[in-house]
Amino acid sequence: MATCFLPPEWAPQSAVMLTWPRRDGDFARHFEAVERNFVAIAVAIGRYENLHVNVAEDAPGLAARLVAAGVPNERLRVYAMPNDDVWARDHGPITVLRGGKPVHLDFSFNGWGGKFPAERDNALTSRLITLDAWQAPVETVDFVLEGGAIEVDGAGSLLTTERCLLAPTRNPRLYRAGIEQVLKDQLGVHRILWLRHGDLLGDDTDGHIDTIARFCDAGTIAYQGCEDRDDPHFAELAAMAQELAALRTAEGKPYRLVPLPLPAALYDPDDGRRLPAGYANFLIVNGAVLVPVYGDAVNDPAALQRLRPCFPGRDIVPIECRALIHQYGSLHCVTMQIPAAA
Repeated sequence: MATCFLPPEWAPQSAVMLTWPRRDGDFARHFEAVERNFVAIAVAIGRYENLHVNVAEDAPGLAARLVAAGVPNERLRVYAMPNDDVWARDHGPITVLRGGKPVHLDFSFNGWGGKFPAERDNALTSRLITLDAWQAPVETVDFVLEGGAIEVDGAGSLLTTERCLLAPTRNPRLYRAGIEQVLKDQLGVHRILWLRHGDLLGDDTDGHIDTIARFCDAGTIAYQGCEDRDDPHFAELAAMAQELAALRTAEGKPYRLVPLPLPAALYDPDDGRRLPAGYANFLIVNGAVLVPVYGDAVNDPAALQRLRPCFPGRDIVPIECRALIHQYGSLHCVTMQIPAAA
């Protein structure tokens, strides 16, 4: 078998995939606001690279609206595709390079351990073949894995959380060693770095790594911090920071760690549940980093300032995500990059 490689997010990309919100979906109460949020994300992506949008059949005219909003027509591809929800990071393909050629791995998606309906989302990647969306082959992998659950550094290391990948609702027949072997075999990584701590209140993914700690390059990790001892996140995020400080690169060096401020608390207006707003849920694209912001006059600019030195030569682009966070995810969660072929 040819050598397998999962490119890190900062590697060259051919496109970013979105799955558009449905008016009758989970965002129904906030549909207009969240669609404006999606348009902003789409326009920002279109400034830098191709945009691939999956949209339910009940949303005609989306392509024309996106072009009118500023997405270049030549960079836009829209596919009518049944879906359950918007979280493309978790139901989209995880694309590896095998012998330098892209292969879309279609892992099983079970609605974050059976919490939500997922049948249409689980079928989405393979169904896109029928619309000629993929030039590269799609391979089905009988293993539950969401893209938001893993981070790779491009140098053979994968960062993840015990809370998610070891959850009995994902792959109950496999223990840690078996899960590690699947990740190594399918993604071409050599070592797995596990975090035991780190979680945001309101997150219903069982602790996806992309909400709390992100590789910026092979030696740098930006992570969600918390400086307020009275905040309920403080102890958990402080414990995670200690775990990150103990990690070493493949060369045995400590990682450069960049703590990000925690946004001021946001709450669901209906049930009072705290929403999992955080700045680690950024998206790296060709030439830029799109960063979720939440209308926080103090912490939004501080987060942008801390991330800027992590990505020299890339624009740092804030995207207002207060609407998106109402369904307990943010910017990175609704996107999936498709790497360019080597």
